[in-house]
Order: sequence, then C-alpha cells, then structure tokens
Amino acid sequence: MEKEEEIRIQFLGFYGIFRESFTIAFFCRNKLFGQITIATIFPLSLIFLLRAQFFEFMETLISLEKIGISLIKIAYFIFFIALSMLSTCVVVYAVACSYTKKADITFVEVISVVPKVWRRVTVTLIWSFILVLVYNMIAFSILLPWLASLNPSMTKPVVLGSLFAIYMMGFVYISIVWHLASVVSVLEEDCGIEAMIKGKALVKGKTVISFAVFFFMSSCFVLIEMVFQRFVVHGESFWSEIGYGIICFFLLSGFTLLGLVVQTLVYMVCKLNHREIIDESCLLANHLEVYLGDYVSLRSKDVQLEQVYVIN
Repeated sequence: MEKEEEIRIQFLGFYGIFRESFTIAFFCRNKLFGQITIATIFPLSLIFLLRAQFFEFMETLISLEKIGISLIKIAYFIFFIALSMLSTCVVVYAVACSYTKKADITFVEVISVVPKVWRRVTVTLIWSFILVLVYNMIAFSILLPWLASLNPSMTKPVVLGSLFAIYMMGFVYISIVWHLASVVSVLEEDCGIEAMIKGKALVKGKTVISFAVFFFMSSCFVLIEMVFQRFVVHGESFWSEIGYGIICFFLLSGFTLLGLVVQTLVYMVCKLNHREIIDESCLLANHLEVYLGDYVSLRSKDVQLEQVYVIN
C-alpha cells in the first residue's frame, strides 16, 4: 500500500468508510466478491432467516424428545458458526489483498487461507458469543428486577427509553470489539480473548466513528429481521411472503458482505490511526504459510507489521 493511500484511509470518516466499502464489495472489477457471496454468504443468510421455520418443520416432521430437538439446535449452531467463520476469513483476506499488489487474487487462492486461520477465527467467534451472552445475562439480571420495582408513572417510558439506550451503547461497543477481533484473528496471530483485547485497544481514538458505523449496520440488520418477521413469518398471503422473503434474503446477503468489508476497513483505519503501516504484510504470509499455486512463500522480513510515525 502506498503512503498516500495509507494517509487517505487513515482519515476516512463515516461516509468515507461506507463509500470505500461499497466500492470494494459491489464494484470490484473482478468477480471475487460475487463468488464469495454465492459460496458463503448466500447459505449463511438463508439458514439465518429460516432458522425458526427449520426448527418448527423438524418438530412437526419427526417425533423427537426434547433432547433430540436440542441436539438439532446444537448442530445448527455449529453449522452457523462454521459458515460465519468461513465468510469472515475469505472476505477479510480478500479486502486485505485488494489494497496490495495481490489485488488480482482468485477465489481459489482466497479459500486456501481458511485451513490456516479457521481455528483462530472460530475461537474468537465463540468467545464473542460468550461475551454477548454474559453481557445480556448481567444486563437483564440488573434491569428486570429494578424495573419491576418501579411504580407505574408518566416517567416510566422515559426511564425505559434511557435504559434501553444505555444497553444498546454497551451492546454496540461489544460488537465493535468483537468484529475487530475477528479481523485480528485472520490477519494476525492473536485469537480469542487476546484478539478482543487487541480490538479494544485498536478502537481507541476512533471510538465515535466506529460506534456510528456499527450502530448503523446493526440497525440495518435489525430492520431486515423485523421486515422478515412481519411480512414473511406472519405474512398475509403466500405470494407476498415469497416476494418479501426474496427481498429480505438479498438485502441480508448484501449487508452481510458489506458489513464484513466495513469491519475490515475499520480495522485498517484504526490500525493506521495507531501509526502502524498496513502494506503487503496484511497478507501475513509468514503467519499463514500460504503457498498459492506457483507463488513462493514470502520471507518474514518482507511481511511484517511496522510501527511508523505518520506526519499529520
């Protein structure tokens, strides 16, 4: 990555991050991101949207004990984690390549990195789910008893709104750390708690922009889910359910791809803000030990993250 490009990315704001991400995801000259979407994001979006219908279908199709249904749900969760891991790996690596001389990388070459990083990304995803679960348990264990003790009054909606806003601020911040940790797990050696600590450190100095970006993306996903529940799950006619279902599917797929590109770009912005160069070291061939066809593995001195001072 050229120095001018680094400076440009470092100072991207809210609009700039989305414009850059949108260009990479949907206007890339090669077919790489289209292939990634078909292979990983389409299946991920489908199983996410149809999760409730799938469980209901399985319960009516076969007579199982509760333990059997629980095993099916566990299998679903494992499959969902696997697809999430796969899509995260390939999109993050592809975006990193788009800012280097390997911008012409192919889908097969991108998939080749998965065996080297899937364990790290999976560990980080699992820890992220655990963190969200613990956060929700603590939040509701504190808020619900306190709300139950309140007397009905005109101020209660204001109190509820304030508490919900505080809860969402915490949730979005965790989401920022979680997504940055996922990128760290692909492009660096850290994973799990270590990756989340690094993600928390990276976001310092860019907290407001990162919060705005991830809040907007989270709102879009919630809106798509609400539309799907209203017009597909509880739709009024078969054909309207089909139509809205197709629309929600493509919207969710598009925003999932965009979200993965956005989180990678936010990582780069935060990285450069901490005066760390991102060049061909983003490929991290020394860590991933990737041998792509006739390519020769890069030496560690050619692929290192350096600390530099950026002249403002």
